[in-house]
This record gives sequence, structure tokens and C-alpha cells, in this order.
Amino acid sequence: MKMRLEIVPALLGFVFVLVFPAFGRMNAPLDDTDRKPAVAGSFYPADPAALRNMVSAFLENGQKGPLPGTVRALVVPHAGYVFSGSVAASGYNQVRADYPYARVFILASSHRLDLGKASVFTEGDYLTPLGRVEVDREVTAVLSGTRSCFTGDPEAHREEHSVEVQLPFLQVRLNKPFKIVPIVLATQTPSVCRKIAEALKPYFTKDNLFVVSADFSHYPSADDARKADAATAEGFCANDPDRFLDVLRSNARLGLPGLVTSMCAWPAALTLLYLTEGVADLEFTRVDSKNSGDVEPYGDKSRVVGYEAIAVSEREEKKFELSAEDREVLLRIARASVEAAAKAEPLPGLAPGQYAPILREPAGAFVTLRKNGDLRGCLGTFEPRKPLFQVVQEIAAASAVRDIRFPPVRPEELDKIRIEISVLTPRRKIKNIKEIELGKHGLYIEKGNQHGTFLPQVAAETGWTLREFLGHCAQDKAGIGWNGWKQADIYVYEALIFEESGR
Repeated sequence: MKMRLEIVPALLGFVFVLVFPAFGRMNAPLDDTDRKPAVAGSFYPADPAALRNMVSAFLENGQKGPLPGTVRALVVPHAGYVFSGSVAASGYNQVRADYPYARVFILASSHRLDLGKASVFTEGDYLTPLGRVEVDREVTAVLSGTRSCFTGDPEAHREEHSVEVQLPFLQVRLNKPFKIVPIVLATQTPSVCRKIAEALKPYFTKDNLFVVSADFSHYPSADDARKADAATAEGFCANDPDRFLDVLRSNARLGLPGLVTSMCAWPAALTLLYLTEGVADLEFTRVDSKNSGDVEPYGDKSRVVGYEAIAVSEREEKKFELSAEDREVLLRIARASVEAAAKAEPLPGLAPGQYAPILREPAGAFVTLRKNGDLRGCLGTFEPRKPLFQVVQEIAAASAVRDIRFPPVRPEELDKIRIEISVLTPRRKIKNIKEIELGKHGLYIEKGNQHGTFLPQVAAETGWTLREFLGHCAQDKAGIGWNGWKQADIYVYEALIFEESGR
């Protein structure tokens, strides 16, 4: 089989690309609008059963997943499957097989053309040995109309392998129907990448998966590749486009023998970073890392290509739930602590091993004491620095004897004291006060060194409006004036609230 070697510009170097013909069809004109497989039989098996078996085996043996939360984007390699298929599979394993993605946006970089913009495929669908992969023509039509940074020119897609090789993994991994938006970036200008990202921003939602098709270092030794790839991956995972570009330049200045680029599809990766920068609650995870030298018996460790799998996921909000038994245990700890404090006795010893795992997790909590329905003491902590059972013990004792608003609880009052515990979820900063739900959210206001809080139940007990809730917290708790919340950082949190019965 003949191969031809092409050289295309890359950031601070050149990329040497081996181009493999498939079925003698690569130079033949397309007989309809669908994009036919260009590298079936060379990069991966052309036989459907063999291809499905190979991909399934890679997925079975790759790094396990899925990641918690929603995977919003992947970076996966696009070399021949024998070299990079295992790393690609590790990336795809992080995606929930049953997640209902409406579309998969595949961001690739051209190895052959420089159009000064991105080419989006609009003429038909992509075909693989596993069948047809439908292109979302509505979206591609909109994007191709953005003439400043997109074109509908199909030439960039005809022989480009980096979109095609991702499709069998998607076809095998995803159980739900999906459409693709294939985009080949035929540009190496960061400002154009930013424009492309701006056009894609409306689509960067939980409904869509973005896949960056990229190999990492090209042609250094295996040892040098590991160093360069680690630096590039860490720069990318910082979610900072400027830092990512700085790392690419820094790698180039190292003068590593044979290194011609740190990432062949860096424009596609940069475009994704322009989408993700500033988006809250995204987590970048390096899932797998290898290079072609690791593949026996084919690998040549003196001249390798690096492969990385990176997942970008939206952090899943961890639910902190307490069973009825857990709550009863905490109330008993609090009761024993209040009684010991009121009698000036040592606090009871607690053995961590006797408590459920959830009670051994660090968490913030408040303990409220009421006597005949009136507040008798209330203290707490937001900082989850100690196990919950220990926090409740210490705060309950402090609420009984250290709340400066009240005299210490006396032993003769104990029968009339009713204990309420509020276990707090982590604080979340808000951008708009409309995010606050009265009765559900506690409030934490912070300005400089001044801060104050109201527990969720305060709004319900007082009947305050939202602005009254904010004003009282800013004025009475944080000490920054009635309207001080307007120039302060505002956080919300929730509380699991439970109390003693029969008192």
C-alpha cells in the first residue's frame, strides 16, 4: 500500500502527516452528497463486525467511567486505532452511554488545507462501516452562514481523517440517537478561533457534547513526549486560552529533538477553551495518556506521537442526605452535649467508628436551642473542617453556654430546652438575587472582612420579602448597611433541618 507524506504548517513547527488511501476511493469523486469513509481499512477495520468488535474491546479494557456529573466535552486522539484506540476509548468511557445528547460537535483541525476559517459539512451525512451518522443540517446551515469564520466548502472534509475516526466510537458508545456537527478548522489564527467559539457559544449546553479530535506531541522520543504531553495537558486543563498558548510556545522553545508540534489540532483545542473559559463548575480530568511507542510490536520509542484523553465535566452537586436514624443520632449527641455544658461537665467521649460514614464526613452545622418556643441560643459553623458528629457536639455545647446574647443555660432549664439542628450544604455564589428561593436557601453575605448569614428558616419565620431578607442580613448580620448587599458577594446554601420531638 502506498502512502504519501504531506507537510502542513503548525504552531511553531510543521506536522508531517501520513495519508493512507482506503479502497482506492480516496481520490475518486463522491457520487452523492454523503461523505464516504476515507480511512476505513487503514486507520480502522472496514468490516463492520470487526470494527464493532475492536471498538467494543477498547471500551471494555479502557479506563473505567463514567465521570460523575455531565460530560460536556472530550479531547481524544485520532490516530490509527492500533495506536490510539485504547486512549480514545478511555475518553469515551467517561460519557454516560444513555445520556440524551442531541448533537455531538466534532472539532477537528485540517491536516491539509488553510482556508482561514472553519469548514462545516452541510451537503449530506457522514458514512462509516457501521452505518450512517446524521448531520444536523439546521445547525450546519446556520454556522455556514457565518461567513466571517465558517464556510460550507466540503473539500476540507473529503480526505480529513480526524472527524471520521471518532464516529465508530460514538456509534458504539452512545445508546441514544444523536446528530453530529462536523467542523474542520482550516485556520491557525487564534483570533479566528475566538470568532468560531463565539458562533458556537449558543450550542455549548448540556444537550450537546463537544469532541476535540487531537493528537499531542509529534515525533520526539517517548521520554520527551511524556514530558511535553504532560505540560500541554496541564496547560489545557487550566481552562485558560492564554496559558495554553504559552505552554505550546514554551514546549517549542525547549528544542526537544524531533518535536514539530505539541498538539496537531491545537486550534480546535483553543476554540474549546474559548467556549469553556469563565464557565462555572467545569472540571477538567486527565483520563489516560500514552504514546505510539507504548504499542507493541509496532512502537518506535525514538520517534513517537503522544495521545491524551481529557474529559470536561460539569460538577455534580453532591447531595448530602441524612436518614431518620442519622438525624436521631445527631440529636442524641447534641442533647448529651448541652446537658454536659449546662452542668459544667466534660463532653462525652465519641468513638468515630460507631457512626455511619455520612456522619463522619466534614460538614457545617448550626444548633438552635429554644425554651418555650423562644430562642435560647444559636451558634454554628460553615467550615467543613471536622466530622459532622464532632461539629454537632461542639456547637451544641457552645450554643448552650457561649452565645453572648444569652446567659448560659442552667441545669434546671434543660427539661424545657428543645434542640434543632441545621446541617448545611456547601455555599454557592449567585449572580442574580432571583436565584434565591425564600424558605429553601440560607443567605451568606460577604464584603471585605465583614460577613453575615441567615439560616433558610429565618425567611419563613419572619415572613420577610426577598429584599427584606437581604437588607436585614446585610444590616443586622454583616454590618454593611441595609443596601450593602448590592456591592457584596452573595452566597446561598441549603440546610437539612430537624428537631427533637416531644419537648
